[in-house]
Amino acid sequence: MTAATGFAGERLFARYAYAPNDLGYCGPAQSRILLECGAGGGDPARVREVARAFTGAWPYLRILARLAGAADPLDPRVVDAYWIGGGLGDQVDGRAFGKELLAEIGAQAGHYWRHLTPELVEEAAPNHCFHVFGVYPWSRLLGAGAGDHPLRVLDGCRINWGTVLERPDAGRVKVRSRRLLWDGTRLSLSEPRDGEATLAVDGHAFVPDVRPGDRVALHWGLVSDRLTEEQAERLRRTTLAQLEATNRRLARAAATP
Repeated sequence: MTAATGFAGERLFARYAYAPNDLGYCGPAQSRILLECGAGGGDPARVREVARAFTGAWPYLRILARLAGAADPLDPRVVDAYWIGGGLGDQVDGRAFGKELLAEIGAQAGHYWRHLTPELVEEAAPNHCFHVFGVYPWSRLLGAGAGDHPLRVLDGCRINWGTVLERPDAGRVKVRSRRLLWDGTRLSLSEPRDGEATLAVDGHAFVPDVRPGDRVALHWGLVSDRLTEEQAERLRRTTLAQLEATNRRLARAAATP
């Protein structure tokens, strides 16, 4: 149970969920709770209330926990598997997970989500990367007259990984990471590029002692966590696998009259 780990699962959820919540993309308007708790303060028990209101993430956590035999959706192993991929999620059959997930969220979907059909089970995985590329509609808007906005959303919403190069001030870091590319037919990742990421918001940082050489997770341009080599590899593997699944779907759609 998370109580035995000092609310580690709640704090981990908060670190990854804060950026999209603050931008208004998902979850209730409670970003301050996530910011403070993710940075090690606040009342982490409140994160559980907030997490339940994430109509996207919470079904994943709940179904993944049950299929993997974990008692708590906010078990840190479950939360890690959802955001990063692999780990506990490797114990779960993707198709079985996808069928349960779509049965739940598909029943609540309106016209905007008409793509949530049984065919999507083929690319399902119990992690955030599937949610970004498979469940969200943005991959279907690539090249559909929406400019580069769908690509920017996909690149910001996916969990990226990078290496810290330097820390110019208390609120920013320079980081080398791979960006999402679209050539008009396929999605891929660029060679590593140098850029900036936000480290602290209003004096709150999720990795306050970050140093050059550290591997970090990036969500909407914010440093969400420090990654081990094993986590970074899981995230890379999960991302590449999801891109291939998405590209197969996009190729079939392009070939359909």
